[in-house]
Amino acid sequence: MTIKAFLWFDSDAEAAARFYCDLFPDSRVDHVTHAPGDDPAGAAGHVLTVAFTLFGRPFVAMNGGPGHTFTDAISLSIETADQGETDRYWDALIADGGRAVMCGWCVDRWGLSWQIAPRALMAGLNDPDPAAAKRVFAAMMGMVKIDIAAVEAARAEG
Repeated sequence: MTIKAFLWFDSDAEAAARFYCDLFPDSRVDHVTHAPGDDPAGAAGHVLTVAFTLFGRPFVAMNGGPGHTFTDAISLSIETADQGETDRYWDALIADGGRAVMCGWCVDRWGLSWQIAPRALMAGLNDPDPAAAKRVFAAMMGMVKIDIAAVEAARAEG
């Protein structure tokens, strides 16, 4: 048995899936299903669903038509190794209509929320020294995109 995240797009499911798969390693489009008949989202033959894999995890994107938008109540979180990787994913996700939010969160051009969470941030937030974790948390709260050097400096203070 497998559990898959199922993402509802107005009409760009295939474009979104291909964008994500081109951006992230261990990712691929597995299958595109075309509607066998007319439905509320389009005429027969339009892309209905796209099965794809991100970082080895299964997803399905569906062209369901308008009326069901993404909210901040769900997001995809990516653990990054360094500032270069953090910057690359961040910049790609906010390009072409995406937007920065705060504390490492951003929203892509389709409205899907992402958390770009460097390992250094997570290590700092889980530091066994409560004072260090508190300093890291305070530093993060003032950031939009996470600055690993600033996180590490906050952790080392004291």
